[in-house]
Amino acid sequence: MRLPRVTALLTSLAVTTAAHPVSPTTPIPISAVPPLASAALPAPGPLHIIGGPSTGGCIAGAVSLPPQGAGFQTIHLDRSAFWGAPQTIADLRLFGREAEAAGLPTLLIEDISRARGGPLPGGHVSHQIGLDVDVGLDMRPRPPLSASDRESVVLRSMVRPDGRDVDPAAWSPAVVSLLHIAAGLPEVDRILVNPAIKQQLCRQVSGDRSWLHLIRPWYGHAAHMHIRFRCPAGQADCAQAPPPPRGDGCGPTLQWWFDQLNAPAKPSEPYRPPPLPSACQAILAG
Repeated sequence: MRLPRVTALLTSLAVTTAAHPVSPTTPIPISAVPPLASAALPAPGPLHIIGGPSTGGCIAGAVSLPPQGAGFQTIHLDRSAFWGAPQTIADLRLFGREAEAAGLPTLLIEDISRARGGPLPGGHVSHQIGLDVDVGLDMRPRPPLSASDRESVVLRSMVRPDGRDVDPAAWSPAVVSLLHIAAGLPEVDRILVNPAIKQQLCRQVSGDRSWLHLIRPWYGHAAHMHIRFRCPAGQADCAQAPPPPRGDGCGPTLQWWFDQLNAPAKPSEPYRPPPLPSACQAILAG
């Protein structure tokens, strides 16, 4: 997820690293991370995740999502990476099967992580430890994409240009079904979507609304959801965020996001990604 305003906002994710120390001394500058084309194979050995969504990090023992499978295709292969923790990949394959069984179009999956983690092009702070994935929200009926279409496809926004509501021409009950299925996947920590999408879910979902607390508003994310999975068991160096607040998230905290649309624009400082944990040096150097 590419977030130009992320520096001032990361604290709202309330990611706590104190319980999972990750060697704060001698951090690695981002400039030292190999380009996307290098370190194309995962670090050998058992799964080892270091870092978290606000610190960046790395992963050993990653596995890859195949380019396509039951109910899903990867897109933008020339500039994305599709490696993750084994549970992440297993859950994505389950997502594809469940979406297909529900009669939804083929899922379009974009960034997960590099083979050894570390920053992706564009300065992702998340998408570095194999637990984050972007999935398109456009649920218009379509056949599977050709190889060339998978590189050129532009994910359609679900949100009006003014950011205050969903685009009725793009929104459909199928988008609600997609998000409901995603929220029910094993080990989902939270799902980030545009505030207008969260607002529409608050209006539209009836009956069981318990899953809505996992759907969290965040800047951007008008054309894709960002799924974040919890740290796997036994990964002491993986910084786990506290769980989302209780409740459906449809009250005053949601209105805050729309109040910001009326606030005067503030000058933003150039984004500087945090240095990586020093423990990542050996993993990324391979």
